Amino acid sequence: MKRLNIFVDETGEFGFGKGASELYGVSFTFHEHDDDIMPELTKLNERLERIGYTNMIHMADLIMRREDYKNFDIAKRKSIFNAIYNFSRKIPVKYQTIIIDKKYTDSARVLRQQLSSEINKMIKDHENYFEKFDQIVMYYDNGQETLGTILDSIFLRFDGFEHRIEFDHKEKRLFQVSDMLTYIDKYDYKYKHKMEFTRSEKYFFTTADIRKILKELSKKRF
Repeated sequence: MKRLNIFVDETGEFGFGKGASELYGVSFTFHEHDDDIMPELTKLNERLERIGYTNMIHMADLIMRREDYKNFDIAKRKSIFNAIYNFSRKIPVKYQTIIIDKKYTDSARVLRQQLSSEINKMIKDHENYFEKFDQIVMYYDNGQETLGTILDSIFLRFDGFEHRIEFDHKEKRLFQVSDMLTYIDKYDYKYKHKMEFTRSEKYFFTTADIRKILKELSKKRF
């Protein structure tokens, strides 16, 4: 049985009130189950153990120095980022991110429609790829139920589709790769559209850093 694993994470929210995000993004990591990632996964976990942090990597908190990372200096936080980034660069997977600029929407309803349209387009553009699998397993924890509903309504067209909401986030490092991608691709969108960066974004990354990362990941784009 040929199986595709899809790991999904999002950035932003469906709200439009004061303090709401300017962008909404969804990142997908596509992993063909038969492609072995265990050697690189072992290296990642060993590297994180040497750094002194083995829990789930949450990119927004890492960059903003919150929660688990509030007592970590910039060198340690960058070491954690580099560990998950180098893992993402070396494993046999494909990536895709959809970014919606909320400036061009006026409601959560329109945002849902735009997301559905973009995800459907992604599937249509690669329909032959998806059709070759007997089983598609999506890992998304329904951090936002609205997005979970959109994903289910779209992917249920495929026989053997399964949406797993409960899973070990620490064990499923590919989920954390999608989390990383939401941040990288959101930064790239901001740069290209001359949007203002947060102080934490400017402190953690340089534009040259992002350009290098995007270039290295370009061959893995879906």
